[in-house]
Amino acid sequence: MNQRLASGSATTDDWLLNGRVRLHQPATGYRVAIDPILLAAAVAAVGGDVALDLGSGTGAAALCLHHRVRDCTIVGLENDVNMLALARQNAQANDAGDRVTFVQGDVAKLPAQITTIAFDHVFSNPPYLQPGRVDGRGDGNAQRDAANIEKSVSLRAWIQAMVTALKPKGRLTLIHRADRLDEILAELRRHAGEIVVFPIWPKSGRPAKRILVSARVGVSTPLRMSSGLVLHQRSGAYTATARAVLENGSPLVI
Repeated sequence: MNQRLASGSATTDDWLLNGRVRLHQPATGYRVAIDPILLAAAVAAVGGDVALDLGSGTGAAALCLHHRVRDCTIVGLENDVNMLALARQNAQANDAGDRVTFVQGDVAKLPAQITTIAFDHVFSNPPYLQPGRVDGRGDGNAQRDAANIEKSVSLRAWIQAMVTALKPKGRLTLIHRADRLDEILAELRRHAGEIVVFPIWPKSGRPAKRILVSARVGVSTPLRMSSGLVLHQRSGAYTATARAVLENGSPLVI
């Protein structure tokens, strides 16, 4: 059933993981694709862990992780009041109870609700585009631009915030554009080790456009390049592994 945000914008009632996760989201503007689902699948959380979704939007990644690891406590941080309202509504719609909560706050200045918790995991789908890029001019939709384009918080500052929220030897996981891997690695090496780069190939033989990157704070294990995930067969259908993740909520071991 369509509803309306405080801004007056309409929403839609949708489903992720083949109907396993219910998601209210804006009818126009930023709408969830597969990236938050892949991100959630890559978070190596287990029961009893405490995880932070930094820039949680409508809560898609947090709720996909909750579906897979019911006994994990998840906090989402979101600055946009409309997205925050939807995320809280989505937590209720998915019977998350007190296992998934969403708080308002800025990644550039983490609130006390975040800094007083030592998180086992921090995961994030940061804005992909730098303001000066030709393909990063935006299309006039404020919510979509905020999700896609870096503004007040650079990629470097975003990673620093992830590191700040982690406990010693905690693990961060992020999904980003493959062409920004050098920036990600340059910043991660200042804080973390056991870095794993997991390419997401659209089809076999095609260049990766997305990457998942995992790292642990305060360890010195060398970087490892994973074999990654091929999303589509030649026919265009999802591969069996991609389908298990995107439809069944199976984990990605990266």
